[in-house]
Amino acid sequence: MKRTFWLEIVMIAAAVAFMFPVYTLISLSLKDPAQISSSPLALPDPPTLGNFASAWSAAALGPSLVNSTVITVVSLVALVALGSFAAYFLARVRTRLGYGLYVLFLLGIVLPFQLGMIPLYELVTDLGLIGTHAGMILFYTGIQLPFTVFLYTGFIRALPREYASAAQIDGASHLTAFTRVVFPLLRPITGTVLILNAVFIWNDFFTPLVYLGGSGFETVPVSVFAYVGQYVSQHGLVFAGLVLGALPIVVVFLLLQRYVIKGFSSGLKG
Repeated sequence: MKRTFWLEIVMIAAAVAFMFPVYTLISLSLKDPAQISSSPLALPDPPTLGNFASAWSAAALGPSLVNSTVITVVSLVALVALGSFAAYFLARVRTRLGYGLYVLFLLGIVLPFQLGMIPLYELVTDLGLIGTHAGMILFYTGIQLPFTVFLYTGFIRALPREYASAAQIDGASHLTAFTRVVFPLLRPITGTVLILNAVFIWNDFFTPLVYLGGSGFETVPVSVFAYVGQYVSQHGLVFAGLVLGALPIVVVFLLLQRYVIKGFSSGLKG
């Protein structure tokens, strides 16, 4: 009983430590300069939404949200399509080629992509894709594909082979069996793939700064960074811009969070 009590105390303390920065971020975004200078940690009294309107217009978050949304959504579609197809082959074909390709994908997870930043930048430049959505989509698809294949492969190995075999006996091709039978069963791990890759792509700052800086197609993190540098002394506007930049991906995470644990636990069984 005493052990449970102290464990609960530790968990409450951890929750408070985690939520305090979130509270500070939201609280300061709802205060005017006078409230921030007099009582920065107190509740907003009264709260104001003017900071959000000012931050939205000053940081040009509208175009940045469009850019981030296009890059993230198209990259996710490509990752799900390519990753699930590749993982189905790797999970079902037990040959030396399949094993070698799987190890190659694992190396793509272990090796940091920063090692290839200069060659990748030169490649994208030679293709004429610097400062474009297509260049960023190609980059994120290639960088995140090994991780996506790893997640899908573990989940598919846990699925009984009989599902696809029954469809093939009825005359379905491998492609039809995968798209009509296997892929609908991948919903839990697909949710995991979507949320983990979406969080990485949406929050990535360094790559869009290098590939999109000055192009007019900057993503939300780059725009917020430029905005913070310009209005660093106006804390209410800065924190309002941070909230607006993080809000879309937070909403997506809350909607899909139940798939993350479910997808991981199902994949580990295989």
